[in-house]
Amino acid sequence: MYTEKVPEVEASLQYIQDNIFDSLSLDEIAHKVGYSPYHFTRIFKAHMGIPLFYYISSLRLQKAKDLLLHTDLTIRDIALEVGQQSLGTFTTRFTQKVGVSPAVFRRTATDAGKALQTLKLLDDRHLDNTSSGGQCSIFGNIETEIPYQGVVLIGLFPKPIPEGVPLYGTLVSLPSGFCLSGVRPGTYYLMATSVSWEMQAESILLTQKTLRTRFHKPLMISPGTVIPHLNVKLHQPQLDDPPILVSLPLLMKRFLGQIHQKSNP
Repeated sequence: MYTEKVPEVEASLQYIQDNIFDSLSLDEIAHKVGYSPYHFTRIFKAHMGIPLFYYISSLRLQKAKDLLLHTDLTIRDIALEVGQQSLGTFTTRFTQKVGVSPAVFRRTATDAGKALQTLKLLDDRHLDNTSSGGQCSIFGNIETEIPYQGVVLIGLFPKPIPEGVPLYGTLVSLPSGFCLSGVRPGTYYLMATSVSWEMQAESILLTQKTLRTRFHKPLMISPGTVIPHLNVKLHQPQLDDPPILVSLPLLMKRFLGQIHQKSNP
């Protein structure tokens, strides 16, 4: 599940995060860690699973989420702050990666709190999908490295970064098993994050304090494939974790909508 830390990549990540609002070049970053640009791009992608500038772009969208919640800057000004000259391009990219538009994201603090409270009131059977009756394509158990009470959002993504809506996903309480059924043949990356019952709306929206995990190696699903039981362990945020761009309130509301449909066929 985890890969060995690479000091040069760790150093580059810290440098990028410290200078994310500046114009960053490959030559500059590679020079900071003592590698040629060619070699650095290779080790960065091998460790992170995504190209350098894909990571930088994703981190800037995460910073945009922060600016949307903590400043009165217009969306156009926020786009400029994170290096997007076109408001339309910024809005489109933000919506694709987060799942909601910048304007909607800015207004969702109240929705996040309400969704969490609704989940907390659900019967445990609604937060246990291991006995849902469907055959599991991918299944396993979930635990955390520290004591934790809340819910876990776990899903399969097409890229090794949690952005957009997962292709397959579910939400379960802790501690628990999980079951993802009906998964079609393809290549997927399993990722998960958590929301504690005591978490404030801002933390849910920015996802900087949520426990999380990701499988660095993809899950290859083909007809007849049997994926063994998976052990998923969530850890506290680490420097080399990619930003969690997907809107957690959106995923929680979708899950609640599914529960409502099952209860009112």
